[in-house]
Amino acid sequence: MKLDLAEKNYTISEKLKGLIEKKVSKLEKYFGGDANCKVVCKSDNKQKKLEITITGKGSFFRSEVSGDNMYQNLDIALPKIEKQILKFNGKKNEIFKMPTLPELLFIEDVPEEEYNPKITKRKSFELDPMSEDEAIYMLEALDHNFYVFLNGETGKVNVVYKKGNDEYGLIEVKK
Repeated sequence: MKLDLAEKNYTISEKLKGLIEKKVSKLEKYFGGDANCKVVCKSDNKQKKLEITITGKGSFFRSEVSGDNMYQNLDIALPKIEKQILKFNGKKNEIFKMPTLPELLFIEDVPEEEYNPKITKRKSFELDPMSEDEAIYMLEALDHNFYVFLNGETGKVNVVYKKGNDEYGLIEVKK
């Protein structure tokens, strides 16, 4: 697994770097060498934030943890990622009748939860071309967390979403 470490207003010590490499390498058994893992360590005022993103073979896993101590953040984020991987692979195993995965690395005696998602509501609507600013206005007017729109400049379907206080994200759908 390829590991990429990034720092934003935070300096990763050699001790922390070694610990991240050691603990993340334990997740390789789920992916082999075909995965990429990005670990971002940030500091905002007094809070320290650790983000872990793993991509590989059509899968995407992400965990973000904030706290006072980066070592504790690592110990919280890795089990979250592993739980996501096991849940994803469990569903994949059910669908393709693959053998089950090894036991959890970090979480012990966690009861398996049944995962039976159901679509309870369907909507369909026509997309009118609009700018990103108009989409943000619609997002705020509807008081939703995201808004799907047809980007008038690119002609592609986009999603604008709330990130936090007066911050927005944009997802561009590509074929």
